[in-house]
This record gives sequence, C-alpha cells and structure tokens, in this order.
Amino acid sequence: MEKIKAICFGEVLFDNFPTHSKIGGAPLNVSLRLQSYGVDVNMISSVGDDVGGNKIIKYLKSSGVKTDEVQVSSSYGTGQVNVVLNDKGVASYDIAYPVAWDKILPRNHYESILKETDVFIYGSLACRDKTSRTTLLHLLKFAQYKVFDVNLRAPHYTRELLLELMQHANFVKFNDDELYEVAEYLGSKYNSMEQTIVFVAKETQTDTICVTKGAYGAVLYHQNIFYYNSGYRIKVLDTVGSGDSFLASVIYKLFNGEGPQAAIDFGCAVGAMVAKSEGANPIFTRQRINKFMNP
Repeated sequence: MEKIKAICFGEVLFDNFPTHSKIGGAPLNVSLRLQSYGVDVNMISSVGDDVGGNKIIKYLKSSGVKTDEVQVSSSYGTGQVNVVLNDKGVASYDIAYPVAWDKILPRNHYESILKETDVFIYGSLACRDKTSRTTLLHLLKFAQYKVFDVNLRAPHYTRELLLELMQHANFVKFNDDELYEVAEYLGSKYNSMEQTIVFVAKETQTDTICVTKGAYGAVLYHQNIFYYNSGYRIKVLDTVGSGDSFLASVIYKLFNGEGPQAAIDFGCAVGAMVAKSEGANPIFTRQRINKFMNP
C-alpha cells in the first residue's frame, strides 16, 4: 500500500507550564501522531531565528516529520504559550502575539506539493494574523482533501473566519462546546447533538463531522451515517494534545480504508491514552494501543 501523504499547517510553539516547557501546537501534535503511524508528513509553519526555533526544527526532524517548509523568521520570535491547568487537568492558554507562526509566507512550490498530498490539516488559530490567514486561504484552493480542526481560543477568531474555513473543509472536527457555538452562528435552533451535527453538515456542505465529548468519547458523522464511541474510563493527568492525537488517529484509519467505526474507536483509545499520560506527544506502540483497546 502506498504511504499516505499529509501536510499540517499552522502553529508550532512552546507550551510553558508552571514547572517546565514542552514543544507543542495543535498542527505539530497532529503531525507527530500521524508520523508515528508511518504517514509521510510535512509541516508548513514558521519559527524564530532563535534557540527555541532551532529546538523545534530539531525535534520535528528527529521525529521523522519533514521540516523543509518550516520557515525561519528573523523578524519574529518562536511561539510561546503559557498553560494553566485547573484541578481537573483541563488547560487554559495565554498565547503570545505576534510570533513567527503568525507570519507564514506563501511559497511558489506549495501548489505543486499540495497537489501530491492526500490530506491537508489546518486549524483556526493560525488565522488570527492576516499574513498566515492569507497564505492558508490560498493553499486551500489547491489542497485535495481538507481537514479543519476547529480550535477556538478566544479572542483569536471571528464568526466570519470560522464559517469561511468550514466552507473549504471536507472534514471538520469540533469539541462539543465548539459545535454548539458554531451552530449558533449558523442559526441553529437544535439542542440534540445529532440534529446539530446534521444541521452544520448541511449548512456548510461538509461530508464528515467529528465531535469529541471529553470523557464521554466522540461521535463521527460520515456520509449521512452516525458512528459512536462512548470513551474509556481513565484517570486524566492532562488533556493537552489529547484531541490532536484523536484527530490524527481518526484520519489515519479513514485514509487506511478501515472504515468510520474502526476510525472513531481507534481515535478515542489513543486520545484517552494521551490524556492519562503527561504532555501532548507520548509515544505508543501498536501493541500498547491494541492492549488498551482490548484489555
């Protein structure tokens, strides 16, 4: 079977916790998890010409993610986020602005790379600055299969922006709060999750919608059919990166032709395993994931 090719676009940064710093950013987390499954992954982003930027590029390279398209900015520093965890391990974020990943510039050869790529994954946070937003909207014209990872980080988004990004997507991933917020923008009057998902899919002409429900698993709406996983009972250590690994795992299984139910089951398992581990990118073997799914 031919290797799946993916490009992740957007923020790469340092998550600064009270006691330590970790390399992160949703697109970076997604790229690492995809790479761990043998996907050929390229990252389009930007770092500062500084110690942090060098560290991120080295880290991606050592993980097998291609870094040729990670730009190095001499005008802006590498992204920094201060993360505060509440007593349940749920994170809130203070995201420095402007930083290098706000200024991702277009490059002439992006069109040709995108035409040869199976899946293009992007989020809303990278669009808070006009420079990266303009680059992304240009790239969306050429991408084959587009996955929009809705990451609502107030105040870094607008209603208009979210709706525009959704119009381009073949696949949209929300958490439950984000689903209802966006549905309200679209004029939804529904309370039930299923009705809300169908409404959003129709309004935005999206074929596949996935909604994570924290401890209660996730729901996947794919080609007019619902698929469910009710989650795994775990002790949460921290939720950082859990949704990113979930998304990467679902995409991988769908593109591997294993079907929507297998995709959501696998995604929920890996997401849960990340939430009960420290940091966004713990390494898991296939055997360990299988054992977790089938104890």
